[in-house]
Amino acid sequence: MKLYTKPGACSTADHIALQWTGQPFEFEVMNATTLKEPAYLAINPSGNVPALTDVAATGVGQFVLTQNAAIMGYIADSAPDAKLAGDGSAQQRAIACKWLAFCNSDLHPSFSPLFSPGVFSEDTSHHDAIKAAARKRIRELFETANTRLEDKQWLAGFRSVADPYFYITLRWADAMEIDVSDLANVVAFKQRMQADPGVQAALKAEGLL
Repeated sequence: MKLYTKPGACSTADHIALQWTGQPFEFEVMNATTLKEPAYLAINPSGNVPALTDVAATGVGQFVLTQNAAIMGYIADSAPDAKLAGDGSAQQRAIACKWLAFCNSDLHPSFSPLFSPGVFSEDTSHHDAIKAAARKRIRELFETANTRLEDKQWLAGFRSVADPYFYITLRWADAMEIDVSDLANVVAFKQRMQADPGVQAALKAEGLL
C-alpha cells in the first residue's frame, strides 16, 4: 500500500491513520511540481492528494483510490485489528463514518473560502465578507465538535479514522488564525493528538515537526 501525500494537506490525515494501523506501508511526499508530473497524473488525473495505490488488493495490476473519505474507509477495512472503524459492528462503523463525513463534507469544505476566495467571487471587494462568513461557519462546526467531545476522547467515542482528519483541520485553523482556545474539549483533543506517537511519526515524515 502506498500513499501520496502533501505536507499539511488532508492527506496527512491518511498518513496518520496508516501509522495507527501498525501495518507496513509506503508513502511519497508530493509538492506543487510533482503533483503535475505525468507519472502522478497517470495515478490521479486531478493532480491533487491524497491518492492510494495497492497492488496486493487485487493481485493483478494496481488498485488506485482517490478521495479522502474513501481512502480512510479502505485503510480502516484493510486493518480491522486497529479498529479504526469500531469493533466490527455495523453501528460503530456507521458512527465512525458519520464523524468522518462531518470532517470531510462539513468542516473541510468550510475552509475553501479562506484558502481560495477567488473561487467564490472574482470581485476582490467581496473577499473579506466571504472569509468572515467562512470563519463564522468553521467556528460553529468546532463548537459542535467541542460539545461532542464533552465526555469523550475521540469523536466517534472510540479512536477512528475521523480523528486524524479533525486534527488536520485544527492545524488549518491555527494557520488561518481561528482561535479555538476557549473550546476546552477541542484543545484537549488537539493536545492528545500532538502527543500521539503515530501522529508525531507522520508529521516528522512529512517535515511538519
